[in-house]
Amino acid sequence: MPTDSAPVVLHGSNISYFTGKMENYFRVRSIPYQLQSPTYPAHRDRMVKKVGVHQMPAVELPDGRWMTDSTVMIQWFEKEVPGSGVIPDDPVLRFVSLLLEDWADEWWWRPAMHYRWHYPEGARFASFHLATEVLGGLPLPVWAKRRMMVHRQRSGYTEGDGIRPESVAGVEAGVMRLLGQLEGIFSHRPFLLGDRPSLADIGFSGPFFRHFALDPVPLEILRQKAPSVLEWVARLWNTRLESCSGQWNTQLPDDIGPLLSDIGRAYLPYLCANAEAVAADKQRFDIELGGVPYQGARTSRYRVWCLAQLREHYRKLDEADQSTLKVLLEQHGCWEPLWRLATLPLSPAQENQLPFRADAKMLAVNE
Repeated sequence: MPTDSAPVVLHGSNISYFTGKMENYFRVRSIPYQLQSPTYPAHRDRMVKKVGVHQMPAVELPDGRWMTDSTVMIQWFEKEVPGSGVIPDDPVLRFVSLLLEDWADEWWWRPAMHYRWHYPEGARFASFHLATEVLGGLPLPVWAKRRMMVHRQRSGYTEGDGIRPESVAGVEAGVMRLLGQLEGIFSHRPFLLGDRPSLADIGFSGPFFRHFALDPVPLEILRQKAPSVLEWVARLWNTRLESCSGQWNTQLPDDIGPLLSDIGRAYLPYLCANAEAVAADKQRFDIELGGVPYQGARTSRYRVWCLAQLREHYRKLDEADQSTLKVLLEQHGCWEPLWRLATLPLSPAQENQLPFRADAKMLAVNE
């Protein structure tokens, strides 16, 4: 376990979505860590050997073990590190926090990458940073590494993951809707589920801390349209649970309802469509969600597992809590898509070794 003299090592870029999520978690829980930028390709080869896949971030424990997958790493630390954690005890709040974290991880990734790589300002900023931070081991001039990075990210995570020109307006309208919802929440309380940060806040630090509140285009939108959200980003970064006297709400706040409705309207149907595409052995699929077309979205085995995990979290509740939660999920259109598919195309024992070994990346990109 980490100590003051032996912190964990967080291998990741300091403009990385999930690296920023783990940094926020470590800071909120007062877990000592050192951020170490990975250098391609040496780090890739080392990480594949240690955990089976190459993705950011990885965590290296003082005993030499390596870990991957931010969600499962956080769950592991929650069990291993004593003290107040980020996962609520109340069964309904706990499930909602897990659902919101999953949504933040797997749905808001695409819009965050869109703002970074679609607009020239964002691409200039991020490509130079990554070319000098991560690609330092490649014997190429910086301009060539920047061009390579822009092509890779656009072909892998934005245009190449379903955001075609006809999708842009709808994707950005969805971001503005989220900002309006969160602005209303953070204008009235400091964190999503009350007066202390939860797993839901940690999840949303992924798209916000190192993307929306960092990249030039969305940062200006936050300044002008959602200053309370920008304030929440800084507040989360500065909060330590060991000295936080606030509590979570005893019941789910009403203003979380619109977030759940958006999950039921778009995210859970997306997970179902992805699972159907995986079952059909497709590499890509087309879908329209909330009036927004996604053409050539890439399939993800990992996201099939995410849907299975949400189901498993529900199954672990006792009958009374299941009934309460079912009413809530039905109210916001989440229940039917959560269970729409009778079976899910999981590989045998898929991801059972997480966080110490992974079977599939969130989205695989040729490297």
